[in-house]
Amino acid sequence: MKHIKRFILMVQFLTAIPIPLKINCDEEDCGKGLVFAPVIGLLLGGILTAFFFILKQFFSPGIVSTLILIIYIGLTGGLNLDGLGDTFDGLFSNRPKERMLEIMRDSRIGTNALLGVVCIILLNYSLLNAFLESFLPKAILLFPVAGRIGTLIGAGSSAYAREGEGLGKSFVHYCTIKEVLIGIFICLLIFFSVMGLDGLLMTFVTFVTGLIIVKFFSRKINGVTGDILGAVCELNQTVFLVIMYLYFN
Repeated sequence: MKHIKRFILMVQFLTAIPIPLKINCDEEDCGKGLVFAPVIGLLLGGILTAFFFILKQFFSPGIVSTLILIIYIGLTGGLNLDGLGDTFDGLFSNRPKERMLEIMRDSRIGTNALLGVVCIILLNYSLLNAFLESFLPKAILLFPVAGRIGTLIGAGSSAYAREGEGLGKSFVHYCTIKEVLIGIFICLLIFFSVMGLDGLLMTFVTFVTGLIIVKFFSRKINGVTGDILGAVCELNQTVFLVIMYLYFN
């Protein structure tokens, strides 16, 4: 029962999909629930793939790619893109650690945030538009999975950077190596089911790229925050699309 509760909790937190249920949960449920992050990614990817097959009947590939990204942003509520922007504003401000953390909490959008978000969206659009049509559905189905395994790795392999409370503290504190390993196994099953033996390679690559991105960010402030976990999600799924394009196209 607790696993069902945690899965529903993750759907409510990691997506904008309306589930009108009030879940009685605690911080441990948040952290342990991240084990379902790859499944949430598959849910998002499945919805996007369904929209792809509908939209391609009416629109050109470029318009379809644009609409897929708009739907993705709608499904996630822009949560991870917001984290990406805050992370870029803070970590690339060349300020001391405490000032970086203050900037990341500032609701105002800076130049680094704007540039980072725009560049990622443009790159995602270009990649989706460049895939061979026969392989594009697989890319759309799997890129949200790759992003969320990055979030899971980030939470399970890092310390929390802030003192006191914060949105990401429960995820980092209660997500352990056990959740990471189970999540990677789930990711492996998903990728293998869709891509066969190539999926095993892509699971390994997705894990490595997620870990590299996390360590790059965390070394600047000696840990991660909720914003960084969102940034890792967005960046890891974009890197995944780049690698998929280079490998299969």
